[in-house]
Amino acid sequence: MVSKELNESQANLVAQVCDYLRDIRPEAAGLQELGARFHVSPYHLQRLFKGATGISPRQYAAGLRLEDFKAQVRGGARITDAIYGAGYGSASRLYEQSDEKLGMTPSTYRKLGAGMTIFYSAVPCNLGYLLVAVTERGICKLSLGEAPEPLIADLEAEFARAERIHDDEGVGYWVERVIAYLEGWQPDLDLPLDVRATAFQLTVWERLQSIPVGETRSYSEVAAAIGQPNAVRAVANACARNPVALVIPCHRVIRLDKSLGGYRWGIERKRAILERERRYLQRAGQSCASER
Repeated sequence: MVSKELNESQANLVAQVCDYLRDIRPEAAGLQELGARFHVSPYHLQRLFKGATGISPRQYAAGLRLEDFKAQVRGGARITDAIYGAGYGSASRLYEQSDEKLGMTPSTYRKLGAGMTIFYSAVPCNLGYLLVAVTERGICKLSLGEAPEPLIADLEAEFARAERIHDDEGVGYWVERVIAYLEGWQPDLDLPLDVRATAFQLTVWERLQSIPVGETRSYSEVAAAIGQPNAVRAVANACARNPVALVIPCHRVIRLDKSLGGYRWGIERKRAILERERRYLQRAGQSCASER
């Protein structure tokens, strides 16, 4: 059923995609193929389809296949024949897809993103290159480096079994927000995330997000703030494992002696980001003073 909130052209597009998926079953077209066929960004197609139907095209196709299997069984086919007749390569594939869930569950992450669709873009920025990767829930990876190739290779290694789609247009909104932050046009980043971590890591990351722009905390101060003053090394490890630079501002954590400590994306980048945040606060303060 197509949502009534869509305009006519959007509703027609979703209906056409549904018809196409029904026609080609038991094969399930990937988002890249669907985007090319219907002349729309794969990421926009995913969001539009999800908004209209409540599920992704992949889940819709999986549902069609499952219904096909059930219909064959109800019609008297043997289970084994129905499994292959519906297009499953094995019984295990049937059981995996019949309980498909949205988002990146811990088990999905451990399986290198199997069943996920990730859209990404790698672009130049004033700190070298920036990679932003998103799911339908939010940013799952944001990294910085000297060139795009290593950043993309790192994404591919971390989510080797996910469907990864290079989509500069679709991820453009997220990239623009990050670039605006890096260039000093906005003070902070408040963007939805789709990350998985231990309870301790999440506690640390939430504390980091509470550090005001332009300020820093020591690793020991963060450990004390979360009620575990002896966990300084564990806090440092949680910072080092942060998968989304800038949005979770691990760059705002330094050593007790005020030296910068480490940074996953390079110590000079950490220095530059902190300096830009300080300059932003100075400009903001000067602007406020001039208005008095």
